Amino acid sequence: MSYYRTFRGFFRIIFSLVYRWQVIGREHIPKEGPVILCCNHISLWDPPLLGSGIERMVNFMAKEELFRVPVIGFLITKFGAFPVKRGAGDRSAIRTTLKLLEDGKILGIFPEGTRSKTGELGEAMPGSAMFALKSQAQVIPVAIIGPYRMFRPIKIVYGEPIDLTRLREAKSSADTLKETSELIMTHIQKLRDQHRS
Repeated sequence: MSYYRTFRGFFRIIFSLVYRWQVIGREHIPKEGPVILCCNHISLWDPPLLGSGIERMVNFMAKEELFRVPVIGFLITKFGAFPVKRGAGDRSAIRTTLKLLEDGKILGIFPEGTRSKTGELGEAMPGSAMFALKSQAQVIPVAIIGPYRMFRPIKIVYGEPIDLTRLREAKSSADTLKETSELIMTHIQKLRDQHRS
């Protein structure tokens, strides 16, 4: 955790001085218990921005290739990342994620699965919805409103938890996953629309 705080402090300085960040909605993050932060994805800066905006530690999935790069692998591990194999269902990563949530920790995830080239929201992959439905975590929509430009403000907005009671009680199916994914993305879009200026 000491490494995490150090890196978070470093990134906070960068986001404050270089990007003049604005953090909105910190009060929506529960002080304890499992949380899934579902955020749009526009830049490689997104994971440290998402984690730096709040006080609790945020854990991330990252493609396994990054962990083979000596310095980067060390740094992202200390910043709460764990590996996932892309392009196939990685059961180990799924187990790790569900265990993190079971232990009351925070997962940061980008439902689109990849960065948006246009800055607009894309279609969500089923992963975030699956974790939301298979856990009792509070699901918080998060919007990063960019682009990242030096000395231009960038916003990160943490929204209110999404009520998934009905979907969690429904029969598990592809339709339920799709509806959950669409609900999450709708909430992210609402935050983007509300806070663009």
